[in-house]
Amino acid sequence: MSEFAPICIYLVISPLVSLIPLGVPFPFASNSSTYPEKLSAHECGSDPSGDARSRFDIRFYLVSILFIIPDPEVTFSFPWAVPPNKIDPFGSWSMMAFLLILTIGSLYEWKRGASDRE
Repeated sequence: MSEFAPICIYLVISPLVSLIPLGVPFPFASNSSTYPEKLSAHECGSDPSGDARSRFDIRFYLVSILFIIPDPEVTFSFPWAVPPNKIDPFGSWSMMAFLLILTIGSLYEWKRGASDRE
């Protein structure tokens, strides 16, 4: 059992480290029922107007996808964190293929003007 002691300690301490900062503000929070503005559906100070289902420009979605793309790129780059003499040729060429696909996609987006703003 002593070999699992660090894991058990980790399983006890990690929820505490994440839950304590969530619970600390509650004793210090003011009662929101005294502020009726806080209970309203719209807090910016103006009444909502128009239809909530209006059409968005496709560029909003494109910008969000452009921000999501580097995440898998970084994740798939982690295998290169080993010494170069430990990577076999298949791993090296598969990473080169992955980087080539990302480069082609980035060049395509750049050529189409995905990051241009008006």
